[in-house]
Amino acid sequence: MSTETEPSDAAVSAESAEEQARGLEAARRRFSVEPFLDHLRFERGLSELTLSAYAHDVERLAAFAHTRKRASPREVTAADLRAFVMLLKDLGLAPASIARNISAIRTYFRFLLGENEVVADPSERIDAPKAWKRLPDVLTVDDVTQLMDAPDAMHPLAWRDKAMLEFAYASGVRVSELTDLRIRNLHLDEEFASVFGKGGKQRLVPIGRRAIGALSIYLRQTRPELDRGKGEGRVFLNARGAPLTRMGVWKILRQHVQAAGIEKHVSPHTLRHSFATHLLEGGADLVAVQEMLGHADITTTQIYTHVDRTYLAQEHRKFHPRA
Repeated sequence: MSTETEPSDAAVSAESAEEQARGLEAARRRFSVEPFLDHLRFERGLSELTLSAYAHDVERLAAFAHTRKRASPREVTAADLRAFVMLLKDLGLAPASIARNISAIRTYFRFLLGENEVVADPSERIDAPKAWKRLPDVLTVDDVTQLMDAPDAMHPLAWRDKAMLEFAYASGVRVSELTDLRIRNLHLDEEFASVFGKGGKQRLVPIGRRAIGALSIYLRQTRPELDRGKGEGRVFLNARGAPLTRMGVWKILRQHVQAAGIEKHVSPHTLRHSFATHLLEGGADLVAVQEMLGHADITTTQIYTHVDRTYLAQEHRKFHPRA
């Protein structure tokens, strides 16, 4: 399975772009974007730059709501908004940017409430970034196995998806590092890849035999068919031959999580958390995990030991005769 459909020719691509534009305009109407911006412009006197930021934030919310089959803001729930904020975090937005998005959403729903467009404000209980202290759900080894087996082998993009999932879990890379990965930075014979993390710092990440196998098949069979000269040397491409974006990775992952029957909230960062947690559970050295994750400070890596301690406590209770 994949979230993308291969276009047959340029005409289909152009038609798809037009359909997306029409869909965006329809979403703007259904979600009262223009009346909201007029309110900010004429009643609150906000600058055009600020209005542009509000428009971008609300349009992104409308597009997200559409993926959850919400036809209007009246149908948007608090759970939808929490999922939206988690998406912003998964996309790698800075806490300040996410806080701005949350502020825009709250302003937007207060406006809708005053206009009787909604009967309740679902944004009242959105957590700000500073309130995020809990680690996301960590996948079990069985969860990972189900996820890796989820891509439908009959789909033309199955090996792209499988290679992406295997590499993400095998290496523990950030989603930005995944989308930026170049073919020249893969060293499959040596079983490692070089990635560029925060601040442009380069590090080497080991990759296991299953990820190497999936990558080899993808690079040999699938990627050459996708690349139409727009791939920029990136490893992972979308159906139109352009580099995968963070949103593209998130959508593909979500589809395969659903296909695998996994009910936890799973994001690209969940694979990174699972990578680190499973290494520590298996007895890996904390400094080695720090190096693989690209953490400048080992105290950042130590957050995973909280999960590891939970696992150890469970094993102690299970097997110790006097636990």
